[in-house]
Amino acid sequence: MKERDEEKLNDENVSEEINTDVKEVSFADLDGEKPLDKNVRLLSPGRMVARRFFRSKLSIVGLVLVIGLLIFSWFGPVVYQRWGETEVDYTPKITYSYTEITIGEGDDAYTIIQVIERKEDVNKLAPISGDHLLGTNYTGIDVFTQLMYGGRISLTISFLSVFLTTIIGIIFGGLAGYFGGKVDSVIMRICDILMCLPGVPILLIVGTLYNGLSETMGLPVFYRIYFLMAFLTLISWPGIARLVRGQILSLREQEYMVAAEAMGYSTSRKIFKHLLPNVLPQLIVAMTLSLGSTILYEATLSYLNLGVPAPNAAWGTMINIISESPEVLQYYFNVWGPPGICIILAVLGFNFLGDGLRDALDPKMRR
Repeated sequence: MKERDEEKLNDENVSEEINTDVKEVSFADLDGEKPLDKNVRLLSPGRMVARRFFRSKLSIVGLVLVIGLLIFSWFGPVVYQRWGETEVDYTPKITYSYTEITIGEGDDAYTIIQVIERKEDVNKLAPISGDHLLGTNYTGIDVFTQLMYGGRISLTISFLSVFLTTIIGIIFGGLAGYFGGKVDSVIMRICDILMCLPGVPILLIVGTLYNGLSETMGLPVFYRIYFLMAFLTLISWPGIARLVRGQILSLREQEYMVAAEAMGYSTSRKIFKHLLPNVLPQLIVAMTLSLGSTILYEATLSYLNLGVPAPNAAWGTMINIISESPEVLQYYFNVWGPPGICIILAVLGFNFLGDGLRDALDPKMRR
């Protein structure tokens, strides 16, 4: 009797130890088998994606870079209010220039140094100091303040361009993939034509035409970069359309689509409620990767003097000063270096974020 009681106590202790060992198992680890143990905890698809995403160090770096730039651009001017976006520092500034003058010839020649003192009413190209954290530019505007406001313009233009490109691509790609036939042929031929167009040369031509219209019709030059990015959107949607079309062609033959057809659902409901949600992960990755290239497009246009006009500036416009004054390129890194670094960080951040989302949303990944 005593031996049976001891065995019973041992069995209870073992069962308690087993109950305390609760495992987390994802659906991908089950390989189609339904768990019967109540101690097995299933992970939802959202938690699996989050765990795969945050396991990647590059994904975390990209997320930190993107969030940091957004906070710097939108909340930075709220904290740092020493100078306005277009406020010029009119502190008098005295500069000295030196010129060597040689007098005489041969052994009797001697050199004198002429010092020229100039008094300027604008504190332009000021060095880094407590009043100007990154100095001032060629017009006397604080570089640090302009960097924050320039980030707002660059990031806003990029987000709007990518968002509109995705919307247009979803519409045309969904129609081509779902209906097929002549609709698919017409839309795909339009995509082929648009993908053959050279982006930057056409934007240069359109920007020149806009400058002419702004002089004759009084169009505001400030919105030139928005007009150019809108035109870029109109010729950049074929890539998203092809992605959506390919996904819908493979999804429309699935069983749930056959059931939706049998139940008499409308075409819009089948496309926007059943097909597009399954394409959304791929779209998120494509949008994230497109943001980096769009920022480079905006910076290129601004550098070519087709961006936001002075005194406002985007990151690319701030770099454009080196093309106007080689002296700034050589001696004033604090004027053009920070916007270049911000562009690099933004492109790297969005690319790292896109790569992380692509790996996390891939159902074949079991990391």
